[in-house]
Amino acid sequence: MRWNSNAAFRIGIDARAALCHYRRSAFFGIIRGRAIGIRVSILASGSSGNLTLIETETTRVLVDAGLGKRETLRRLEALSHRIERLDGIVISHEHSDHVGGLPQILGLWRTTVFFTEATHRATMQCMPETSHKRVTQVEHFCPGDRFDIGDIEVSAFAIPHDAADPVGFTFRTNGTKVAIVTDLGYLPELVKHHLRGADCLILESNHDLEMLKVGPYPWHIKQRVMSRTGHLSNDAVSEFLADPEGFDGEARYLFLAHLSETNNNADVAEISAAEALRRRPAECAFHGELRVASQRIPMGPFDLSKETESFPAINKAIA
Repeated sequence: MRWNSNAAFRIGIDARAALCHYRRSAFFGIIRGRAIGIRVSILASGSSGNLTLIETETTRVLVDAGLGKRETLRRLEALSHRIERLDGIVISHEHSDHVGGLPQILGLWRTTVFFTEATHRATMQCMPETSHKRVTQVEHFCPGDRFDIGDIEVSAFAIPHDAADPVGFTFRTNGTKVAIVTDLGYLPELVKHHLRGADCLILESNHDLEMLKVGPYPWHIKQRVMSRTGHLSNDAVSEFLADPEGFDGEARYLFLAHLSETNNNADVAEISAAEALRRRPAECAFHGELRVASQRIPMGPFDLSKETESFPAINKAIA
């Protein structure tokens, strides 16, 4: 066999080009034509417990810890999901439906808990002293901070609620954004700003005003729920969703969350939101999927990976 130096030279160039393309593709998080994004699983949402799993290929983060060990595992199993380790738990505020299961969760997975200082103190005060020893790995943040958990960038922002230092969160990786905001009495402009550009928006739609007014709650509780540090009504959410200056309509998934089992129901909330979305101007139409998160039935995982066609500049650079 004769040695063909030109062919060998060509093969060497092709091999180096292929290796370079692979390295660049891996660097930008592109595998098999898709950019690695975020997967979202809503294990529970409501007044009896809140728990959402945010994950990438390498990182798993729980948002709040409102379910106990057995129920958390049961719901993960219902989604055919197993977690060997957690990279962190972020806590929005200290109310029991958001932190009531924290000691048991930390018994399952030893990991870091991320709070504001005020929320940390309030959580420890609400928690039995026998459980304090489980909260050993803690990192504090302030509203307005950004911090990394694995390959996920977390942003925390202040929300109006009757808790020590309540926050909402956004989660970003590889051009994908998830926003979670529940337990707030109204939507300030700052909150609306943080929700813009979300591929997945999990937004409270807690109560129907008429159902709340005629419902069984004592009047002082009704006043609290309707206050500017209480919970969002279906009407408030509808006003936000219909306004293109407030809601940009870009989300692929829009979840109505934290519904009251006493003062709301899924059909009423969904009809109210869907009607508001239909009122948007045609040039700002919402083309995503509207869903209602459940207190009792886990949902997900919802894959927010993006096709590489969404990154033409990167594709051109590595071609």
